[in-house]
Amino acid sequence: MDIAALSIGLNQASLGQSVSIALAKKTMESTQQNTEQLLKMMQAPHPTLGNKIDAKG
Repeated sequence: MDIAALSIGLNQASLGQSVSIALAKKTMESTQQNTEQLLKMMQAPHPTLGNKIDAKG
């Protein structure tokens, strides 16, 4: 195997690894944003909670 082919192979592997890492970071950021939004939504009070009393009990 010559040096040029080895260099190209190494660069392609490095590029593939960089793309994989960037994609994983984007996925983690998106997941974190979704989690934060879900937590905010769960903490917000329900708009009709406590407006009616069930007196049939």
